[in-house]
Amino acid sequence: MSVAFVPDWLRGKAEVNQETIQRLLEENDQLIRCIVEYQNKGRANECVQYQHVLHRNLIYLATIADASPTSTSKPMK
Repeated sequence: MSVAFVPDWLRGKAEVNQETIQRLLEENDQLIRCIVEYQNKGRANECVQYQHVLHRNLIYLATIADASPTSTSKPMK
């Protein structure tokens, strides 16, 4: 299950840190690879669920980026 799926009672209480963001980025990498593999095999309908999770992860990351002050951004290694 995606790390972006958080139960309602925990929403807004989780601390966002570099480790969480890195896990999401790695998960997105795997999702994209899976989506491409399914599409290359002509099984585009089967990759829809992965596209939904990827979309949710991207929206979550964008929300974090929008809420973060730009002065505290650190370059990725």
